[in-house]
Amino acid sequence: MASVTDESEVRDSVKEYYGKKLKTVDDLQTQACVAPGRKVTKPVREAIELVHEVVASKYYGCGLVIPEKLEGMKILDLGSGSGRDCYALSKLVGPTGHVTGVDMTDEQLDVAREYIGYHTKKFGYTKPNIDFVKGYIEKLSEAGLPSNNYDIIVSNCVVNLSPDKRAVLQESYNVLKEGGELFFSDVYADRTLEESVRKHKVLWGECIAGALWWKELHNLASEIGFSKPYMVTATPIPVDRDDFKAVLGDAKFASVTYRLFKLPSKKCEATQVIYNGDIPCYEEVFTFDYKNRFKTNDISSVDGSITTALKSSRFCDEFDFQPAVKKSCGTSDGSADSQPDDPFVYLDEKIKKGENVVPPPCCGSKCC
Repeated sequence: MASVTDESEVRDSVKEYYGKKLKTVDDLQTQACVAPGRKVTKPVREAIELVHEVVASKYYGCGLVIPEKLEGMKILDLGSGSGRDCYALSKLVGPTGHVTGVDMTDEQLDVAREYIGYHTKKFGYTKPNIDFVKGYIEKLSEAGLPSNNYDIIVSNCVVNLSPDKRAVLQESYNVLKEGGELFFSDVYADRTLEESVRKHKVLWGECIAGALWWKELHNLASEIGFSKPYMVTATPIPVDRDDFKAVLGDAKFASVTYRLFKLPSKKCEATQVIYNGDIPCYEEVFTFDYKNRFKTNDISSVDGSITTALKSSRFCDEFDFQPAVKKSCGTSDGSADSQPDDPFVYLDEKIKKGENVVPPPCCGSKCC
């Protein structure tokens, strides 16, 4: 079994895997780094369809990292690879927005940069609104990315490839504006993985060996200063190969999309909010996470953390905020549970209810 033993070897192994061994998505040996299809809005679908086929064919991801309300936003993509997500976002932010992709793999960056002119013309822009930077996602400042600069950071099945998740989250926190959002999809485990798994070279490249125990994400987010991670979607990741199963034992894996916010130091109290329905393509309902779906003109009670996130972020103008209704003893004030949400319990409960937990497959390399 090929193995990796330290941080530099992990990075070199991942570079080789994504730069030289993988030529297209068909070369992957598990389903961890393949984006599951799910229903998307028409503008998102059209933006993805406009991405050049060469860029799309070299795309590896475990979710859809395109959040809401993007026009004019400044976005950073961690581990941008061939640039598929970046180019889709480039279309969605419009000519007044900007997208930066950062990646450490020369071969992937070469593909991404080759098609800047193509997409600029395809989108009808007079000048590019996108650039690609070589660097490590654990060292964004060393790559020349400024602090307090980005409205949104996205990442698609990349944080698990880093040997230092804390550094990734800390650097992301540093370059986000106050009120900025980290919206990312990644692979998580239902436990801390054994050292034998951590040393498996192929499973590192396949986004499995570096998977974080989901509880660790909550701990790191709290220590760094982020809001709690809000779970947007979760999808189980099956591992079918017998030789991989022998290494992994009973460990389970899931692709989970989270949103975290860089909140101001002064936090808000719990409030009642009314969504105005003005976010394009979300006129009837805006899904903040799997628990909080805001229907237009309905009154919803939210805790102080969500209130702070909404008030300090790009979503501020989309809501009317009202004082929370005082409750009598023994009744709920609408605050969120203090315990973090377990994605594996969430998936098990959906299965027990007979709900489908596996999204439809992608159409080739492009999700429908």
